[in-house]
Amino acid sequence: MSQTLLEMAKDLVMAQIEAHRLTPEEMHTALQHTYASLQALKTQEDAHSSVAVATPETPSKPVNWKKSITKHTVTCLVCGATLKQLSARHLKEHSLDGRSYRGKYNIPRTQPLAAKETTSRRKEIVQRSRPWEKAPTYLKAQEKAQKAVAQQTKKAQRKGTARTKA
Repeated sequence: MSQTLLEMAKDLVMAQIEAHRLTPEEMHTALQHTYASLQALKTQEDAHSSVAVATPETPSKPVNWKKSITKHTVTCLVCGATLKQLSARHLKEHSLDGRSYRGKYNIPRTQPLAAKETTSRRKEIVQRSRPWEKAPTYLKAQEKAQKAVAQQTKKAQRKGTARTKA
């Protein structure tokens, strides 16, 4: 082998990094796994045996979902894909829905599965368009309130004219 195992592992992980976006923790883990696999292959090659190589598994750490939601992106904790939001379509690829995804990673029910910037933009749009003012129940309540105010002003005017006559 002309390259050292560490150089080969670094090259492989760099190719993975170029293909997908990886967090520093994922890069470190990928480098360790790749190095361990290459070391096992080298041992097998040196021994000239045909024994299958088992890659060492590191115990999975509890995932901190808060780190997966950043200002501009949200990272899928299942596949590591970086998106602006975790859509129902994307979660369906993992046989999940929003509720089960939140349950699996202990994400609060009220936490949006979208980047913080996306969420704030949506809030601004809703505040500008004020969709609750277009709802039929809101419009009926406004009409009722206007009628009540009109009746009160008529009563007040009647009382005012009755006093001036007496």
